[in-house]
Amino acid sequence: MILAATTNENLANTANVLVYSSMAIYTLAFFAHIVEWVLGSRSKVGRTAAALTGAGAAAKAMATVEVRTAEKENGGGTAVLERPKVITRSAAGRRDVPDGPGAAGGTFKGDLYGRIAVSMTALGFLLEAAGVISRAMAVQRAPWGNMYEFSTTFSTVAVGTYLAFLLTKKNVRWIGLPLVTTVLLNLGIATTVLYTDSDQLVPALHSYWLWIHVSTAIFCGAVFYLGAVGTLFYLLRDVYESKVARGVTVGRAWASVMERLPAAATLDKFSYRVNAAVFPLWTFTIIAGAIWAGDAWGRYWGWDPKEVWSFITWVAYACYLHARATAGWKGRKAATLALVAFGCWLFNYYGVNIFVTGKHSYAGV
Repeated sequence: MILAATTNENLANTANVLVYSSMAIYTLAFFAHIVEWVLGSRSKVGRTAAALTGAGAAAKAMATVEVRTAEKENGGGTAVLERPKVITRSAAGRRDVPDGPGAAGGTFKGDLYGRIAVSMTALGFLLEAAGVISRAMAVQRAPWGNMYEFSTTFSTVAVGTYLAFLLTKKNVRWIGLPLVTTVLLNLGIATTVLYTDSDQLVPALHSYWLWIHVSTAIFCGAVFYLGAVGTLFYLLRDVYESKVARGVTVGRAWASVMERLPAAATLDKFSYRVNAAVFPLWTFTIIAGAIWAGDAWGRYWGWDPKEVWSFITWVAYACYLHARATAGWKGRKAATLALVAFGCWLFNYYGVNIFVTGKHSYAGV
């Protein structure tokens, strides 16, 4: 017994060291992402800005060449030419705006630091994942018995999902900076305010539903977070594109950032697809929680604060998805609703656990 207790304590200490080490690596990734954005090429940014106004020099030159070629072919006569087609990624009814060149901006140094940032993020992910596994081995259960364990697992899954998008060749490197920033804040709060020593679960949590219900909740929250980042950037980029289309002068620094992001339509599509894809799993999470509550407490629904806010979050995302299918609520209105829905999820995560007492309150937090 003494040997087992000592082993578990050593594993718990190892888990803490790994989490702190991942924070150090994430910090290096944060600074690498900063340098990546700073070194972004202004030449490509300038071409993106020209494309936004629809009057880029390259387009004009191409049109001039086509006119002169047509005149020669017609013996110097006047030719009627069709308007050049613009290849864009925006949906029907949206602005014809191409995606920006990315955080690196197409420069060698910017891309180099971007790759370093992604590599550091991947290393931080491996260290943090090892910390989560070590914590699970120390407590000999699923490492989701309190908010500290939930927070470390949540940030691990969020980073892992981001890296999975990169591995599938998705253009999501623009998420890197806000992601590592949020992960550092989350881990900082977890290791200082929310930290709880490893301990065994209360009897109600001794169930295989812990692995099913909580794991899906963590995954849904991580994906909802990525969707929220895309939605926030969509709102910012959409405002920027509107100003450029109206000829409003935009600050150089702000324009440099906005013009490297994907087009507003691309960001909107990304956020919608991410939220729509994970919404059924969130529905399953609530259903699984109800089944577990029936086994643990003898009732499927008891209006516990956590249950109520989980349902409110579900309703908010359902309204967002419905709004996307309604012509009058597309665009900024629907995006704002998506941020409200994620705000509900955040309150359910932090607010309910910390400030509200209920059956889901364990280990102090």
